[in-house]
Amino acid sequence: MNKPATTHSAPLYLAIDQGGHASRAFIFDSLGRELARGTSPMEAQVSVGDRVEYEAKALLQSIQTAIHKAVSSPNIRLTDIVAAGMATQRSNVACWDKISGKPLSPIISWQDRRAADWIEKFQPDAAQIHQTTGLFLSPHYGVGKLQWCINHLPAVNEAYQQQRLCWGPMSSFLLHQLLDEQPYLVDYVNASRTLLWNINTLDWERSLTQLFKLPDNPLPRCVPNHYPFGTLTIAGHPIPMTTVIGDQSASLFAWQQLQHDALYINLGTGAFIQRVTGNDCVIVPQLLTSLLLRQNEHCNSAYALEGTVNGAGSALSWIEQRLQPDRLYQQLPQWLEDRDLSMLFLNGVSGIGSPYWQANFESQFIGEGGVEQQIVAVIESIAFLLQLNIEQLQYYRPGAKKILISGGLARLDGLCQRIADLSGLMVHRMAECEATASGLAWLLAHPQAAMIDTTWHRHDHHQIQPQDNPPLTKRYQRWQTAMEQALS
Repeated sequence: MNKPATTHSAPLYLAIDQGGHASRAFIFDSLGRELARGTSPMEAQVSVGDRVEYEAKALLQSIQTAIHKAVSSPNIRLTDIVAAGMATQRSNVACWDKISGKPLSPIISWQDRRAADWIEKFQPDAAQIHQTTGLFLSPHYGVGKLQWCINHLPAVNEAYQQQRLCWGPMSSFLLHQLLDEQPYLVDYVNASRTLLWNINTLDWERSLTQLFKLPDNPLPRCVPNHYPFGTLTIAGHPIPMTTVIGDQSASLFAWQQLQHDALYINLGTGAFIQRVTGNDCVIVPQLLTSLLLRQNEHCNSAYALEGTVNGAGSALSWIEQRLQPDRLYQQLPQWLEDRDLSMLFLNGVSGIGSPYWQANFESQFIGEGGVEQQIVAVIESIAFLLQLNIEQLQYYRPGAKKILISGGLARLDGLCQRIADLSGLMVHRMAECEATASGLAWLLAHPQAAMIDTTWHRHDHHQIQPQDNPPLTKRYQRWQTAMEQALS
């Protein structure tokens, strides 16, 4: 965390980051310096049947706790906070009562795959769905989770019959609960991760709700990412909520102006790699097309091609739970220095994302080794899956010249060095890895998406040069062969 400044420049901005393992709130000044933060841990409940979910009231409470911790910092005057924003996990969904606000379902995580068999029924329509939404048929997106709720939760079905049902992206639920006006709105970016939203018209797509046999009237109204969402009142002080966005989209703006010659990687629970395509909504095989930002109705949209690695931080948590090594994070840097390894890991934690798109894949080790070798193999599998996506993204010319990397796992030098060695690209690692909050703060301070601001804080970053690493390259080639054989 940045050291609190003894003086700060009003106005201040409150950035709320609801992530996979915690809810966090940050306060930034008008120069882009972090002045305070509050954190409230929040773990998903994982159960049989590939279910991953959060208790809705507990998640809401974690956000409120994080906000309270941040604004209680002694160097913060609450009255100096002029705007708030929120970044959330994009494909989480919730159902709640329009009148009482009572949650009618858990918040179902993007990692959840309970609808994998159901979504496969729509494979004949997969190509058209990709053209319309920019997404692939996957249980990670919202539609399968909403379908499950209305068919398996009596409270959801009853509320629908009584015209009291609200449902959609988690961000919409949180706005309804946190803001005085109890709005029923969803920003474009979070709406785009449901498989029900048209990435060209920027609205719900009636043909898709009909295809999936879901009602569209409970869905919230779609609005730009910068919008008067409502009022967040803290200790009697009203703060306008002006920006809502997805976490992975926000992370790009930690680097401020969008860079077309870069690949952006954010390493968290999952690993997400994006390449900006500007105003062009480009649809290509095997990769997602993602809306990054639509500040308002009068400006152009910003799009990116995106690849996903579902098992990043979640894969490390998975192997940690299995092996329970002592002092894992203290020992990892030394373990990752070993270049003479033999084990491989085929990483199906939370399913395989791009470019294979296999929701159900059983993870497996290849070769024999102890705890150290297994854990390093898991870390290398993240680099290998990212490299597959880098190769896909580099196919579209001109090729990217560098990698901008952020997120909690980016602290691992050995992982970043492997990414640089495999890709042959310079890796620029942000010194402060809280990219989502920093990017959100930049958007809060730039409501018109201004592209030049010389006074905003520039993050320090560390450059990692690619090195010639033949053993790693050979392991990657072996891993690719093993993965293709396993998938076939």
